[in-house]
Amino acid sequence: MHEDENIEEIVDIKNKKSTILNICLIIVICIGLLIYMITVDGIENIIKVLSSVDYKWVLAGLICLLIHWTCESLNLHIPIKKIYKNQKFTNSIKVSMIGQLFHNITPFASGGQPMQAYELSKSGKRVSDAFSAMAIKFIITQTALVITTLVIVCIEFNFLKDLLQNYKWIAIIGVIVNIVAILLVVLAGIKKEIIIVIVNPIIKLLGKLHIVKDTQKVTDKMNESIENFNNQFSIIKSEKKMVINMFIVAVIQSMAYYSITYMVYRAFGNYGISFFKIVPAQAFLLLIMTFIPTPGAGLGAEGGFYVLFNSMFKEGTINMSILFWRIYTFYLPILIGLIFLIPRKKIKN
Repeated sequence: MHEDENIEEIVDIKNKKSTILNICLIIVICIGLLIYMITVDGIENIIKVLSSVDYKWVLAGLICLLIHWTCESLNLHIPIKKIYKNQKFTNSIKVSMIGQLFHNITPFASGGQPMQAYELSKSGKRVSDAFSAMAIKFIITQTALVITTLVIVCIEFNFLKDLLQNYKWIAIIGVIVNIVAILLVVLAGIKKEIIIVIVNPIIKLLGKLHIVKDTQKVTDKMNESIENFNNQFSIIKSEKKMVINMFIVAVIQSMAYYSITYMVYRAFGNYGISFFKIVPAQAFLLLIMTFIPTPGAGLGAEGGFYVLFNSMFKEGTINMSILFWRIYTFYLPILIGLIFLIPRKKIKN
């Protein structure tokens, strides 16, 4: 089976109607946020708040974002480089940023990995190899994320206990979901037969519900991908140094992402709450965003930020802080991803 010839079928996000609908939803959310801010805060207060922003902390936030992106690209590059020795880091950056774009404009961030596989296939990589590399990245980065979050939460447990109050169960579910996802991927690498037994009935059910048209074709593709990943999983077991390096990079990536909220906090003249209290609250917010089905966790992310951080920010600054935070974590990844998506003419010597 020539899977690369069927890549268009794998990348559902290529559906134009779905993409346009998601982008329209993002625009509506953005406009709604701006209208809400103008209505609640007023133009004069918004101008006053913006004029008082400490832009050295804004710059620090951008640096954290760049570190986050660099680590994301590096952890995609390392396993691909292990499979394809000719892989260039510049291509890994491009693939990573395009993944960021589709990660943010699709529900449950479902479009990121298929588009990354599609981009890698354009440079001669097999789709199954691309998904295997991304699965390796997923295992390591998610493990680092969960461990980092748990360590931070343990350090600031009392603070979080008072802050979360009635939301503790969401954090617990979030941690459990991430752990289960990691275990399922690891299981696919160790005991592929178990995953096949689980996946195949699901595909048949989707066929009966007319969600999947050709169940046999999808089943064959899925089984082939699982088989290929099972073979590639040996990289994780044999390349301990690579795994350790990726884990360290993933921890740095998580801390850089969490730090953005602290930079926003300081940019608006806030002080009194330490970095190590802002970070676990942001880690918890990331767990909440996992359950939001809208593109980029729209509305849920903003609402969660308001609930968690409203009491920490100075009066009249929380709404602008939400906007700045979303610029870093949502709008800039979309904008930069779009730039990387623009086709470039190849220059021949």
